Amino acid sequence: MADRPSKVGGTPRPRGFFARRIFQLQHAPRPVFRAVLANGITTTILTVAYLIYDVQVERTIRSGGVVNDARTEAAALVVLGTVAVGSLLTYLVVPQPRADGSVGRSGWSTALGFFASLPMAYTALVIESQLLKPLFMGL
Repeated sequence: MADRPSKVGGTPRPRGFFARRIFQLQHAPRPVFRAVLANGITTTILTVAYLIYDVQVERTIRSGGVVNDARTEAAALVVLGTVAVGSLLTYLVVPQPRADGSVGRSGWSTALGFFASLPMAYTALVIESQLLKPLFMGL
């Protein structure tokens, strides 16, 4: 952990709890950054598609039209798509060093993508249903 120099003398003093968390956030490892970025892009694309579908179904229902309401299945597809595509992209973009010096891929990259994608998918659905959908329905 990098220490910061003190104002008195040249001895470093340890960072506080929040200063360490901010430092870790600003200096994330490349594999973690790539996994989060791949999953974030996937989640954004799928959530925008779901938002368009959700708003269209809601407007059709409010206007008195008959529509096949499959929003629950569509939300499940957003989560499934985010997990599948995010895990695959993470597997492809996150190489792992090996003992012989070469770089390869393994299931651990997929696991990193899986665990990065689940919270992103559910957070995106909450943002869509609680923030974006009411905003677009009011327009």
